[in-house]
Amino acid sequence: MDSTQNHEIQPKIQSETLKIEQREEDDDSPTLSPFALDALKEFLASQSISRTIEEKPEENNGEIELPLLSEDWRLSQFWYSPQTAITVASEVFSLFSQLNSEDPDVLPSVACISCPTLFIYLKRLYPTMSVQLLEYDTRFEQYGNDFTFYDYNLPEDLPQTMKHAYQIIVADPPYLSEECLKKVALTIPFLAKPEKNFLLLLTGEVQRDRASKFLGLHPCGFRPEHSSKLGNEFRVYTNYNPGERLGGWDLEE
Repeated sequence: MDSTQNHEIQPKIQSETLKIEQREEDDDSPTLSPFALDALKEFLASQSISRTIEEKPEENNGEIELPLLSEDWRLSQFWYSPQTAITVASEVFSLFSQLNSEDPDVLPSVACISCPTLFIYLKRLYPTMSVQLLEYDTRFEQYGNDFTFYDYNLPEDLPQTMKHAYQIIVADPPYLSEECLKKVALTIPFLAKPEKNFLLLLTGEVQRDRASKFLGLHPCGFRPEHSSKLGNEFRVYTNYNPGERLGGWDLEE
């Protein structure tokens, strides 16, 4: 909801509140009218979204847990657990530091394709890092220029300024299908710097052969987990050998 609509709702709520206060003299149990209830729900929903970037992170058993928007299962949204988000964010920072040490004059850029949980953790944990979120859910427009609308059905329908602009790319296709992965695999070379790039793909174990076929990736030992405790086993696939990080490459057949 934009600011104009937001301002329109507040006076209406205030008006209904005045009516209630007037009725309280005659009725000890006032109730909101249907109109006021609807307006109040809409207003509170908009406030809830805007507060997500202002709230302080909480600690859960020593782990940083950041406030997130509610999952929309209709968009196949399942947020990472704090441990998974921090582990992957730490790996991205390691790659970022490596690239920055090789060329201190150029700060590496990071693209997060359909992984808003990671994007939010990166923004909070490493605020100086340049991170771009490519996401279908327009609720994340609150992040301004760091958000780009992305529909995997239109894999290269992106601003030309983003072409070959990213040295680190993390992708989490919304669906565990060959079609979805194949289309996201078209987006990645559009974004990636041809000279040198690091790619991390978070998707199901069922995509193992396709990740190798479409992108030449290998699975790592680390198993991502989600807050919703999904039944499907997930893996991290990379185009580089992470060494001891992420559990190393798991090359067993």
